[in-house]
Amino acid sequence: MTWCIKSFQELTNDELYEILQVRTAIFVVEQKCAYLEVDGKDKLAYHLFKKENEKIIAYLRVLPKGISYREASLGRIIVKQAQRGTGLGRELVARGIDFLENELHEKTIKIQAQSRLQTFYESFGFRPISDIYSDEGLPHVDMLKTP
Repeated sequence: MTWCIKSFQELTNDELYEILQVRTAIFVVEQKCAYLEVDGKDKLAYHLFKKENEKIIAYLRVLPKGISYREASLGRIIVKQAQRGTGLGRELVARGIDFLENELHEKTIKIQAQSRLQTFYESFGFRPISDIYSDEGLPHVDMLKTP
């Protein structure tokens, strides 16, 4: 199993295709949300993913500050269903935070989290900064991690 982090320009066509396929399978099909998943931010992002047997099993998008929010952010955080509950999501988020803090030198990170995962993100130091609201029919909360 290998971890990769690449800018949009470094992704191969096959990697980009698989990332978009996995994201839409989870965010659009599994979660039954019809929305424009490919939102124009991928070209400005870093893409962190883990492969097992040459297939992406975990992924998140790292966005420098000023793209989604004033702060840097993590988003599109996914672990394929067969690997959920294994600790892979914890490792994925920890690696995303580490990249922001140590490579991009960002200490403040904002996320838009599904409210059912609020406790999970709080374990990394994120705290809620909004009330729970509906985004595409799913309850979400904005969260911030500060130094």
